[in-house]
Amino acid sequence: MNLAISEIDGGVPPAAARTELLGLTRDELTAFAVAHGMRPFRGQQLGEWLYRHGASDFATMTNINGVDRARLAEVATISALTVRREERSSDGTRKFLFALADHRTVETVLIPEEERRTLCLSTQVGCAMGCGFCLTAQQGLERHLTAGEIVGQLLAVQRLTGERVTNAVFMGMGEPLHNFEQVVRAVQVLTDDRAIGLSARRVTVSTSGLVPRIHDLIAAKGVRFALAVSLNATTDAVRDALMPVNRRYPIRDLISALEAYSRERRDMGFVEYVLLGGVNDTVADAHRLATLLRRVRCKINLIPYNAVASAPYAPPAAEAVESFRQILLAQGYSVFVRKPRGQDIRAACGQLRQATG
Repeated sequence: MNLAISEIDGGVPPAAARTELLGLTRDELTAFAVAHGMRPFRGQQLGEWLYRHGASDFATMTNINGVDRARLAEVATISALTVRREERSSDGTRKFLFALADHRTVETVLIPEEERRTLCLSTQVGCAMGCGFCLTAQQGLERHLTAGEIVGQLLAVQRLTGERVTNAVFMGMGEPLHNFEQVVRAVQVLTDDRAIGLSARRVTVSTSGLVPRIHDLIAAKGVRFALAVSLNATTDAVRDALMPVNRRYPIRDLISALEAYSRERRDMGFVEYVLLGGVNDTVADAHRLATLLRRVRCKINLIPYNAVASAPYAPPAAEAVESFRQILLAQGYSVFVRKPRGQDIRAACGQLRQATG
């Protein structure tokens, strides 16, 4: 695959005549209200109705006077995703297929645990990165999601389940940092205490390794979240074969960007490592990984490969996973082996794809 990231542009559907409010930050909502002759505090009220109460109809916004509600109905709209299908796993995981306004679809996964409700958000319809072990990559990129469509997944799941999402991970369909502007706006909404109100420590954005965008994150002010980087190999030869993005941004450049990120942001991020049987799960790989990350403040998530149709890879042996983990632990790293969730409904890592029906 000849990956030319600078030339990839999934695009966003053209704006309708009325302004879509879902996905706007608090400052943007305030500016919108003022631009349409309302007092600045209307922006705060709109944010609370949209993000705290999940309102989709201006008529329900009872603390906004009738004149302003009528004006809002003329100049603005609030979209809502339509659930086309829901599947439930034997382990409690729930996968939702949402239809977008243009009839394309994305999948979103809710992972319930005793004290947490983690939502895996999609950021694109498809993906342009071409990773060989990921089902979403086989679809290719159709378009970016808007911030409203990203945040709308969380609001829709809360509405459908009656439960509050406690953690959000940008690890669904798509490469989040390829859709940089919309993802940053969505993060701002999610972590604003007057909007969704999630703690920044409970929001994680993943990337396959778009080095320039990592540097953009370093420079970004007022945007906080945990960064997770999918490394998945310890040599360029193997990573080139698994992840075409490496041909443009090789491991050396990616590690350098991670060092700068952890130094400048003073954040401890995550390194994600998908273990593929016989490909990147050797003792030598474990030792190389420990050396590569020696100057990066991070925790390591080991992800045993989840089988994907038509991909020529197999899950690692349990003994290989444990050996890999022990080598990293001995080097002083915090290491976690991610337990597969939702495999029986194709909701596990790397198994999401646009579908119909």
